[in-house]
Amino acid sequence: MTKTIIVTGASSGFGRLAAEALALAGHIVYASMRETTGRNAVEVEKVAAFSKQHGVDLRSVELDVQSQDSVDAGIAQVIAETGRIDVLIHNAGHMSSGPAEAFTAEQFAQLYDINVLSAQRVNRAALPHMRAQQQGLLVWISSSSSAGGTPPYLAPYFAAKAAMDAMAVQYARELSRWGIETSIIVPGAFTGGTNHFAHAGHPADTARAAEYDAGPYAGFPAQLEKAFGAIVPPDADAGSVATAIVDVVDMDFGKRPFRVHIDPTQDGADVGFTVLDRLRAEMLHRVGLSDLLKPRVLV
Repeated sequence: MTKTIIVTGASSGFGRLAAEALALAGHIVYASMRETTGRNAVEVEKVAAFSKQHGVDLRSVELDVQSQDSVDAGIAQVIAETGRIDVLIHNAGHMSSGPAEAFTAEQFAQLYDINVLSAQRVNRAALPHMRAQQQGLLVWISSSSSAGGTPPYLAPYFAAKAAMDAMAVQYARELSRWGIETSIIVPGAFTGGTNHFAHAGHPADTARAAEYDAGPYAGFPAQLEKAFGAIVPPDADAGSVATAIVDVVDMDFGKRPFRVHIDPTQDGADVGFTVLDRLRAEMLHRVGLSDLLKPRVLV
C-alpha cells in the first residue's frame, strides 16, 4: 500500500538514502531540507532527477527543523498536496567532535536543538493530522551510543541522541491509543556513506581544546579514528539503514518491531536496549498499562 512519508534531514546521509529507498519501494516520499532555494538547491535538483530517472514519486519540501514557522509551512504543503501523512521519519541531526570541556554551553544547546527540539517542532505540526487519521507510524533514527560502548570526544552529540531516544520512547506510549505506531532505528558507527563526520562541528573554545591537544590527550583524535576504523568492517554499508527503514515501513500495522539495530561494530547497544526496554515494559505491566506497548487499531 502506497504511503505518504516525510523524511527530515534528507539532504544527505541516512535521510537521503532512506528517502530514495522508500520512493523505489513505491511510496510518496518528501525529502525535507532547509534552504531549498539556497545552498541545497542542487540537492533539490538531484531529488527531481532521481524521481524522473526511476519513475518514482520523490519530492523535496522546504523544512528547516530549527524553525517552527518553516516546519508548519512544510507540513501544511504536504497536507495540501496529498491530504495525509502516513509515516514521519525523524532523521535530522548534527554531530560535533572534540573534548567536551572545550564546547560552550551554547554549543551544547544548539546540538540539543538540532537533534531533539527539531523532532518536537515537527511532531507538533504533523501529529494533529496523524491523530485525526487514527493510524500512522513514527520512525526515529537513534544511535547505538545511547546504550552501547561509546568513544570520547563526541559528548554533545551523544547527549543529544540519548535525549531524543528517551523522547521517542515516551511519545510511543502517548500515541499508541491514538493508533500511531513507533519504531526506533538504531544505527551503529558508520564511518562511510554519510556526512556525519565530514560535517561535524568543533569546539568554539579553541584555547581550551588546544590545552587537550598539548596535554595527555595529544594526538587523541587520530588515535580514536584509527582504533574505531579498525573495528568497522570494510563492507559496512550505510544503505543497510535505509533498507531497514523500508522493511519497517512495509510491515503490517501493529507488527513492527519497537527497535531495529543496524550495527557493523557490534558495540553492545542491542543488549543494553533490550534490558532497558524490558524494564520499562515491565513497569507498565505492573501498573496495568500494558495496552500502551502496542498501537491500538482504530481504523
